[in-house]
Amino acid sequence: MPESESVRRRHPAEVAVALGAAVVWLVLAGADTAQAGTGAPSEAAGAPETAGQAEPAADIPRFRVDPFWPSLPDDWMLGQAAGVAVDADDHIWLVHRPLTLDARQRGEEGMCCTPAPPVIEFAQDGSVLRSWGGPGDGYDWPAGEHGIHIDHEGHVWIGGNAADDAHILKFTADGEFLLQIGNPGQSRGSNDTENLGRPAGIRVDPEANEVYVADGYGNRRVIVFDAGTGEYKRHWGAYGERPDDTELPPYDPEAEPIRHYRSPVHDVAIAADGLVYVADRTNDRLQVFQKDGTFVREAFIRPETLGSGSASGVTLSVDPEQRWLFVPDGTNNVVWILDRASLTVVDHFGRLGKYAGEFYRLHNVAIDSQGNLYTTEVNVGQRIQKFDRLN
Repeated sequence: MPESESVRRRHPAEVAVALGAAVVWLVLAGADTAQAGTGAPSEAAGAPETAGQAEPAADIPRFRVDPFWPSLPDDWMLGQAAGVAVDADDHIWLVHRPLTLDARQRGEEGMCCTPAPPVIEFAQDGSVLRSWGGPGDGYDWPAGEHGIHIDHEGHVWIGGNAADDAHILKFTADGEFLLQIGNPGQSRGSNDTENLGRPAGIRVDPEANEVYVADGYGNRRVIVFDAGTGEYKRHWGAYGERPDDTELPPYDPEAEPIRHYRSPVHDVAIAADGLVYVADRTNDRLQVFQKDGTFVREAFIRPETLGSGSASGVTLSVDPEQRWLFVPDGTNNVVWILDRASLTVVDHFGRLGKYAGEFYRLHNVAIDSQGNLYTTEVNVGQRIQKFDRLN
């Protein structure tokens, strides 16, 4: 059904942000339908049931961009911003890709810049607290930085999605190396229990001290290791089934849901109630599991989306019930807001563009204890933005 034919309902609430003499208008509202499935998929095709449009609620989260956040040293330049996380002190951590800067951005052709260190820690006001990263003794720094997570003990986890990146790294907050899981160039596919395959997203479960990896751009699975020792625990593919690396046909919005993850399996998140959420980006869907890999349900987000897909990540709200899910969409360049109980899209914000509050290849979303959101952009977006929670 075309978007104009009742698939989309808008509830406009525009917020003006003054930026010097210019005014940037950020459309903060608008609701989309989503298809949500409950229970196990059908034996033949795994087709989900279809849920209706959620009624707009007065307490749906609203956000306003802070156009002056963060504050970087004058000579620093960010490459593709490929991961963002928030720690227990509400410090914001960014990992970016210095090697994606061109000669002009590196200051080699005139007055400009210095590539910022790959890992940057920001205070709430946007000032830089610490920075570090890059190749060092005893570990293999990824060729293409991707994803960052700060665990319950304050450790910093980094992944990478370049062709030979088959590992994740664990550091102290000061950048002291602690653990490497996997080895570059050694991936043996989606059932390899020693190496990864261009991993994308990382989360640590504090209850079991296990690290979950959305793995990834090469492999098609979620894999779990002991976060202290790196010992393999378990892994699963779409619908909790054993993954394989069969060549897949192009994504077709009209086809039955495929029983495989597509590359990339881009993010994983763990709710306080123990549910595990997996972003299957180019299949335009989220899948939900128990911690042992038992499939629970799935939801499709704007399933007509082609290209790099609509489900780039998943972040839970910080209220006790974790009522909301925030899903960055790097193709439509919006953040989708889902009701977690029904997995129904109730709102979104953003649009394609390069002004404050807009996105160019939106990549990740993180949240602080006050409910403020932080977003990253890859491709030529090359930035991190902060969105203040208004309600």
